[in-house]
Amino acid sequence: MHTLCQTLCNLKMEIQDSFIQLVEESIRANWDRDALTDYKGATLQYKDVARKIEKMHILFEHAGIRKGDKIALCGRNSANWTATFLGVVTYGAVAVTILHEFKADNVHHIVNHSEARMLFVGDQVWEMFNEAAMPNLEGIIELKNFDLVVSRSEKLTYAREHLNEEFGKKYPCRFRAEQVFYRREEPEELAVINYTSGTTGYSKGVMLPYRSIISNIVHIDQKVGLKAGDSIVSMLPLGHIFGLVFDFLYGITKGAHLWFLTRMPSPKIIAESFAVIRPRVIACVPLIVEKIFKKNILPEVDNKLGKLLLNLPIISDKIKEQIRQQAMEVFGGNFIEIVIGGAPFNPEVEAFLRKINFPYTIAYGMTECAPLICHSRWDEILYTSCGKTVANMETKVISEDPERIPGELVCRGMNVMLGYYKNESATAQTIDKDGWLHTGDMAIKDADGNIFIKGRCKNMLLTASGQNIYPEEIEARLNNMPYVNESLVILKENKLVALVYPDNEDAFSHGMNKKQLEEALELNRIELNKVLPAYSQITQVKLYPEEFEKTAKKSIKRFLYQ
Repeated sequence: MHTLCQTLCNLKMEIQDSFIQLVEESIRANWDRDALTDYKGATLQYKDVARKIEKMHILFEHAGIRKGDKIALCGRNSANWTATFLGVVTYGAVAVTILHEFKADNVHHIVNHSEARMLFVGDQVWEMFNEAAMPNLEGIIELKNFDLVVSRSEKLTYAREHLNEEFGKKYPCRFRAEQVFYRREEPEELAVINYTSGTTGYSKGVMLPYRSIISNIVHIDQKVGLKAGDSIVSMLPLGHIFGLVFDFLYGITKGAHLWFLTRMPSPKIIAESFAVIRPRVIACVPLIVEKIFKKNILPEVDNKLGKLLLNLPIISDKIKEQIRQQAMEVFGGNFIEIVIGGAPFNPEVEAFLRKINFPYTIAYGMTECAPLICHSRWDEILYTSCGKTVANMETKVISEDPERIPGELVCRGMNVMLGYYKNESATAQTIDKDGWLHTGDMAIKDADGNIFIKGRCKNMLLTASGQNIYPEEIEARLNNMPYVNESLVILKENKLVALVYPDNEDAFSHGMNKKQLEEALELNRIELNKVLPAYSQITQVKLYPEEFEKTAKKSIKRFLYQ
């Protein structure tokens, strides 16, 4: 019987780097550089981050926190959130990262389930929580000013009140770069418990060891290649593994300057921040790119020209370059590539980006792999592919003909989690006896190793005629049609029905009433059915009154609408 450890040995995966060592070296080397900035707010230099880490260590030590103890973080992206995270892991505690978008009862459950001893919380979300529902916490610290808002420990109260005094005792002279020295982790040591925001309605605690984090960082560096001083705009929530690793943990090891937008902003605010910051790498979910293109780029291009570009196989290079430059400027004009991940990308938007040679790439993965499974550079990736298998991992498609017939994608290697925290049955269902992690995604894999995701196994709709339908493919086409904001295709009485949340703003600007909007969407249905096979025809379009409820990755929680 294979174990994961045996698998890793068989793959000869040797990663020499220590994540904590990389952080330590980066802080020393970039002492006077800007490290973390809250957009339109304060900036911390690397030396300020180091000082906060030291104070965090003093606080933990005096409060009796031991190696392996769980410390929870829940708040919007900020400089203090990231400094706290670094303080936790360099001390030897385990960071429990919680999405600030989670409902209060879910946060209470996660804090209790993880056995967290302390909770660091953002001021905007703290007011929604009830400390009585988290009886085992010894203390709650507010992230904005590090105020101790709840203490059930005299040691913790004393430590917080005398923190500056204790720091002065430890460093009576000026705190210097050469004094920065942190512990070294073991590869299999637990670093983070990240609770998933899956579409099934409940959260599982994914246990990520240091080897999976460093393996991801090594791959990203090989493909992206940031330099010290480069800027990154952090938009993705740090409570989710994609934003945590791709933006923050990779960036901090390279001496990058991270900017936090502190909330999920509008396309207008994003475009404004890009113009100011001019980031070198941008990681985001498809929804952000699609909205920016819809609101900020397509209006800049003559609509007729845009349509021409999409439909003509041959078009002037000069026109392409002009549109490409306009698009690049919207994103700051200084980036290596835009990395899109977390959810399926609209193929029509993707086709447009490819026509103008825009530097985007797709990253595919899951929390259970911290997060990468597939990723290729923008100039290597094929249309609608999510790239090839990343370094230190192997993949296969469980199908009689993996190049033509979709089957479940499975993977194993360095990036794979230790398992789900206190949930052996869920772990056994996900990682089989040979160490393969079952992604739950249907895919094909061509002869060159390019992987194409077709949809979720559990989302696949099986019609009475026995046809497999992947609703995501239909939705991607529908979402690109007039007056459609987003859509969800469901099977009702063996007929396909499209729920549509309309673009009310666009409809209003054209003076439409509800009846006219319904007629326009019906025309969309007729046009869409012209390009769909007979077995996947949409029989009805229904208006949906509000935006569909989503996970942090902006995937629709489908189970709510079945």
